[in-house]
Amino acid sequence: MAGDERRLSRRGFLAAGGAALLGAVVAGSAGLAAPGPDSGLLTDFWLFGRYADGCTDAGFDEAGLDPVQLPHCVAPLSWTGWDPASWQDRWIYRKHFTATTAGRYRARFDGVMTNAAVYLNGTFVASHDGGYLPFEVELPGVAEGDNTLAVVVDGRWALDVPPNLPGASPAVLDFYQPAGIYRPATIGTVPRTRITDVFACPVDVLSPGRSLHVRCELERAVPAEVTASVRQAGRELARGSASMPAGGTAVELDVRGLDGVRLWDVADPALCDVVVTVRAGAAVLDRRTVRTGFREARFTPDGFFLNGRRLKLFGLNRHQWYPFAGGAMPDRVQRRDAEILRRELNCTMVRCSHYPQSSAFLDACDELGLLVWEEIPGWGHVGDDAWQRRNLQDVAAMVVRDRNHPSVVVWGTRVNEANGTTAMYAKTGRLAKQLDPSRPTSGALASTTGARYAGGDVEILAYNDYTARRGAPFRLRPPQPGVPYLVTEAIGTLAGVRAYRRTDPPATRQLQAELHAKAHDLAAADDRYCGLLAWCAFDYPSGWQRSVGGSKFAGVADIFRIAKPAAAFYASQGPPDVRAVAEPGFDWDFTAQPAGPGRGATIWSNCDRLAVFLDDRPVGDARSRRADFPHLPHPPFAVDLVVPRGQRPQLRIDGYAGGRLVVSRRFSGDRSRDVLGCTPDDPSLRADGGDATRVVIAATDRFGTVRAGTTGAVSVALAGLGELIGDAKLDFGATGGAAAVWVRPFAGPPGTLVLTARHDTLGTATATITTTATGKTAGTGS
Repeated sequence: MAGDERRLSRRGFLAAGGAALLGAVVAGSAGLAAPGPDSGLLTDFWLFGRYADGCTDAGFDEAGLDPVQLPHCVAPLSWTGWDPASWQDRWIYRKHFTATTAGRYRARFDGVMTNAAVYLNGTFVASHDGGYLPFEVELPGVAEGDNTLAVVVDGRWALDVPPNLPGASPAVLDFYQPAGIYRPATIGTVPRTRITDVFACPVDVLSPGRSLHVRCELERAVPAEVTASVRQAGRELARGSASMPAGGTAVELDVRGLDGVRLWDVADPALCDVVVTVRAGAAVLDRRTVRTGFREARFTPDGFFLNGRRLKLFGLNRHQWYPFAGGAMPDRVQRRDAEILRRELNCTMVRCSHYPQSSAFLDACDELGLLVWEEIPGWGHVGDDAWQRRNLQDVAAMVVRDRNHPSVVVWGTRVNEANGTTAMYAKTGRLAKQLDPSRPTSGALASTTGARYAGGDVEILAYNDYTARRGAPFRLRPPQPGVPYLVTEAIGTLAGVRAYRRTDPPATRQLQAELHAKAHDLAAADDRYCGLLAWCAFDYPSGWQRSVGGSKFAGVADIFRIAKPAAAFYASQGPPDVRAVAEPGFDWDFTAQPAGPGRGATIWSNCDRLAVFLDDRPVGDARSRRADFPHLPHPPFAVDLVVPRGQRPQLRIDGYAGGRLVVSRRFSGDRSRDVLGCTPDDPSLRADGGDATRVVIAATDRFGTVRAGTTGAVSVALAGLGELIGDAKLDFGATGGAAAVWVRPFAGPPGTLVLTARHDTLGTATATITTTATGKTAGTGS
């Protein structure tokens, strides 16, 4: 539903079956006894509302606040048409928790948009500026029994922090930033001697004498022994140790004997656990485990090399924004984006544009073999001195948070498209190299004229190449000699078309696919290109140039993560023995095209041969378009599909690889047998308040293909102890016959959630999701 109706008010919460849980909201819902910073996930119920005088006081009257779960967005949103005024304010979150032991407590917030001030039992504790990186706060004065944590969130655009531009409209930035505690938060006791950071850096990866250099930083250290154990697939490979002197704050050691470690690769993302333990005699003072991977990633003037092997980088840019929730989606949903990029779109690299993204997303990139360009918050401009100081802090926080991820292969230390050789860029590049000498720095430029790309600035020339224009011969700018060259953006909506929606004419949607294919074909033609990361993976909210109704429709999938024809190109570039693809670049629907898609209709496929049939009568083999795309691993096919008016035949495509039938697809021309589908990504979720899954609701033909031309309203309702993240009515005419909502269980007992979708002509469909108690296996999703 739209507007304030979708907020989880006390009345709506109780109506949804939350009465049995409300006591935990007020009386204390997190008992904290176990040591360690992750001892209590703060996902279950907080009380939330607009900022008011006294709202941080311990005795504040909470009757006007609503129960919410983290991650959370302050404003109700639909799937498009977002209004920045709805979140530009100050807000209050209050959390009651019970401390069952005395001790030292800290809280960690993975992301608060945009600034935060933290209070404990009415006393100010700390503040943090910036919305994209984590911060921790000491919680002095936690008492045994009931305590109140209050967080004031400031979501106003006028804040002088990257990427904001005070004095201008939010529409000057090419993405909106809804406010809230939109990433996970934790609270727990910490030991007196505490490991604060571990940097595990592989050394000489391609030599038999490869090793791991470990730097461990400690807080309130005492004389102790620090050991680092490297484990892979549950087996210890080697360990090293060093002594920490009294008063020391850091120790460095090397772990040798790692010649047997499996290297991390896009095809085999073999990870290692590095277990660091601090002991004083027999007593374990603290222990911390980090993951890493052994790999060598080199950007050179002759291309990109991973573990000594040339790899043409093939990928997309990703924004983190979702319909209905802004960035406030739980970890499972964040991980799902990485799965779409790697497994469904065959990307070998993603650019996190234009800010550091969810740790859960990066964890999934590590596990899936998806390389990452990560960059600081910013877009198109550099602010004043205070803004630049915050920018340096962002560089440090980004590098320290993510330098153990093997998927991250470059730091974007320039502000996106803010060209120039300012002193700030020299500082950001040097700072990144000091904190992590193992990775190069770069920054996406809008112009290559006079760009510095060596020394203290950037080491890779990265260019957002929008030279292609509709009606002109497609081209990319050539690489510049003597420097590694990567195309960090291309296509988008700057090639003559303002939007690529699944509701747009077939020719527009096909054009998007052709442009993406041609861009990657040109990048593949010249080994000097390290690769190309096109714009972009998913549609996103924006009020900037070429937006339509508050959204940018540049994605190869829509904001619901539902594929457009351009996604079929990416899907077709993987090996057929992993997933055989035969995907039409057209709709098999005779409403808009009574005579069918016509001559030269495109089919995206990784097969060697396609045989095409109408009502099981052979039309003949489709023709390879190798001449149009000579450098793609798998060029598309063309076939003539002119159907006599009045006929609605069934289309069949049989794909062969190595002389063997590997895929057979059928598409119905008969709309009378269309159905409504309601399909969850995950059939089981955790009932801890911090889990969710997407449910795709689509009009499909009887073979399961989305019928993009379907119109009409779909009503959506959820039964059970959970929250519907989505509108209660969806307009298929606006979304192209398909949309999605997300289902999120409340923190509480296990049970069943049933989502019901109803369409006037297609009938009813349901999705059933079971919820499991915290700590138990939560289904098949990541």
